[in-house]
Amino acid sequence: MRIISGNNPIGPADRGTVAALGNFDGVHLGHRSVIQEAGRIARELGVPLSVLTFEPHPRMLFQQDTAPFRLTDSVSRAEALSDFGVELLFELAFDQEFSQLSAEDFVPRILVEMLGLRHVVCGYDFVFGHRRRGTPEMLESHGQDTGIGVTCMGAVAESDGAVYSSTRVRQCIAEGDPRGAAELLGRPWSFSATVEQGDQRGRTIGFPTCNLRIVDLVQPAHGVYAIQVRVKATRIGFPGVANFGRRPTVNDRGALFEAHLFDVERDLYNQGV
Repeated sequence: MRIISGNNPIGPADRGTVAALGNFDGVHLGHRSVIQEAGRIARELGVPLSVLTFEPHPRMLFQQDTAPFRLTDSVSRAEALSDFGVELLFELAFDQEFSQLSAEDFVPRILVEMLGLRHVVCGYDFVFGHRRRGTPEMLESHGQDTGIGVTCMGAVAESDGAVYSSTRVRQCIAEGDPRGAAELLGRPWSFSATVEQGDQRGRTIGFPTCNLRIVDLVQPAHGVYAIQVRVKATRIGFPGVANFGRRPTVNDRGALFEAHLFDVERDLYNQGV
């Protein structure tokens, strides 16, 4: 998958795709249905499948004083999207200037002039444009005017009627329910981090740990978790157990995952996982 970032018109070779639209925070099962429908249409038309999203998440621009809420950073989101067969990822820069773009201008200026999309697929709750005035119904209307095909998906729900949503995934993680989050995501929740140097107290008792800090993402409930750590350099996964929390009486450096990997003896300091 190739990633095209920024708000400049793209080259002719990358135009004419079918794009799934949205923030896709977490890339949960509801998001997957939107992407799968876009993929089905792309195959019918014989064109590439793409995703159009925003970076950073718009909420980070307008609610800068709130606690971190994202489920995935841009790297983890891209990895999840790639697993679904997405060939092109358009990451539009969501800044103050872009936020002023009217809903009426979003389709002709972004979807047509900038990206040259052939068809778009969005969820029932997709909004766009200044003050979030754009709705799926408006998208369909403007699509007809500009010649872009538009498909709006209804809510995707579990058997009990509960709709898949990023909000529900965040709630599960914040409440210490990783299994519930995994059921909504279709995979275990994960994050990327760099192993930090600790005070090495664990080594003195035969229980070495690697310290992992969650940056700018939703914070899980403090507690003990079964984990798997995958070292990016080798893509090898190691099972283990981790405590997430603070140590206010022992060199407190904020909330950390102190992860102990089973039967692993190797130096992971400063490595990405």
